[in-house]
Amino acid sequence: MSEDLRIAVLGVGMMGAFHVDALSKRVRGARVTVVNDFLADKAEEVAGKVGARVEADPIAAINDPEVDAVLIATPGAAHAEQLTACLDRGVPVLCEKPLTTDIASAFAIVKKEKALGKQLIQVGFMRRFDPEYVALRNLIAGGRLGNPLIVHCTHRNPAVGDHFNSEYMIRDSVVHEVDSVRFLLGQELTSVEVIKGAATSSAPHGTHDPMLVIFETESGAIVTDEIFVRTGVAYEVRTEVAGEKGSALIGLDQNLQVKSPDGRWGGAITPSFVERFGQAYDIELQRWVDAAKAGTIDGASAWDGYAAVAVCEAGVLSLRSGVKVHVHLAGGSTVAAVEPEEPHAGIQAPDLEGAWP
Repeated sequence: MSEDLRIAVLGVGMMGAFHVDALSKRVRGARVTVVNDFLADKAEEVAGKVGARVEADPIAAINDPEVDAVLIATPGAAHAEQLTACLDRGVPVLCEKPLTTDIASAFAIVKKEKALGKQLIQVGFMRRFDPEYVALRNLIAGGRLGNPLIVHCTHRNPAVGDHFNSEYMIRDSVVHEVDSVRFLLGQELTSVEVIKGAATSSAPHGTHDPMLVIFETESGAIVTDEIFVRTGVAYEVRTEVAGEKGSALIGLDQNLQVKSPDGRWGGAITPSFVERFGQAYDIELQRWVDAAKAGTIDGASAWDGYAAVAVCEAGVLSLRSGVKVHVHLAGGSTVAAVEPEEPHAGIQAPDLEGAWP
């Protein structure tokens, strides 16, 4: 391996292009050498800015001899094949969520990685690197709040495309809260219930926006998540944990505050994910690069990605059925299956034997 980690970036839409820029300008010890995207013009544009080559075939990009590691920012439906190719070659990979788009394929990736005897896959849950989330986790782990009893999450976007329907909101947005709560509390989620209220007039017909998602954890803590992706206002992500000895709140956007002679005061709310989590993404990429050079990972594992996929599938089932869906655990470490509280067809996940503990 060269002194710089030579990276192939697959998918250079908004997220992938953001990562290419960060790896080229703000991350030490990394160099983007190959870029792939199904839009050839976009790939050429992004690659030209950093002196990388364009490879039209994503699998060929993974197997390129000038590639030491891979960053996957393609649509979720492509992840299973691309992750499999990375594992076959034995190269480190940072995969943006979701790990895959269904429970069976996600678990197959976990087992395939386990068979290699080393962890190569890191899943891009960037909130684990946000200083506020890290401080809150340390506060909880240190016992400062006592036993966590209730977690309140808020996840709002100013606007999204019409493809962002109710199920997509669960899989693409609520998934962040799923991993955040697992990260903060160190617990698995044992049930999911989706409550659909009145929809904003800006939502496409049939899309429930906003929604309230309620989780329970294995200790009995209650988690609420307001997901509202068409507020028309700004990007807002907040989390509050209330425990037996106190509470703590992050995500207040404490930017520049101005007081004016007319008695008004206020500041600016972050307009997008870049302003809110840009630092977290940069920290994540730097730690991934450093870990990849050392032959390990430093963040959410394939196991974490699998658990998030399964919990979100339980959320989708609750959305469709209108009932609470239980998430069953195996060995106290991950999701084995999900089934509704009332009689409906459940979603069965594979046997967990042989997976990462």
